[in-house]
Amino acid sequence: MYFEKEGMENTQKTMELALKTARERNINHIVVASCSGYTAEFLLNEKQLNKVCVTHVNGFTEKGKNEMSQETRSKLANAGMQVLTTSHVLSGAERGISRKFGGAYPVEIVANTLRMLGQGVKVCVEISIMALDAGLIPYGQPVLAIAGTGEGADTSVILTPSHASDLLETRIHEIVCKPL
Repeated sequence: MYFEKEGMENTQKTMELALKTARERNINHIVVASCSGYTAEFLLNEKQLNKVCVTHVNGFTEKGKNEMSQETRSKLANAGMQVLTTSHVLSGAERGISRKFGGAYPVEIVANTLRMLGQGVKVCVEISIMALDAGLIPYGQPVLAIAGTGEGADTSVILTPSHASDLLETRIHEIVCKPL
């Protein structure tokens, strides 16, 4: 499925397509990017799935702060969703170095290459690797990842992530939906 435009208005359809595909492909692990909790809340009633919500890193918009409220974190956790906040695997420390000294570094090149398929595809890969490295999804099994371009969700991908230390072993199997 290709959306005419990117953005939040595609969230409901993205979630429907993602969940339908997960059921059809017998995928039990879903990783979703969510800064405020808006997108993750679409999964609250999914009891049979291992659900992981990956937030922006602390300090993304304001040093020392996280965009997701503690109330929302608790709501998601009480519904059986694991909430992960950690350094972004495709930027993190490397972006800090490139900002300080200029230039492009290998991980940033990987991130920008994935963005050729869309910001959401890059984020789907990134959050899946982060969830795997945190031990929240199993190694070697396909997962369904959901992300977006800005707010909400407009992209869903089936992939088998590898650990960050083996980044290029990650395999994208199917793009369920994305903006044109």
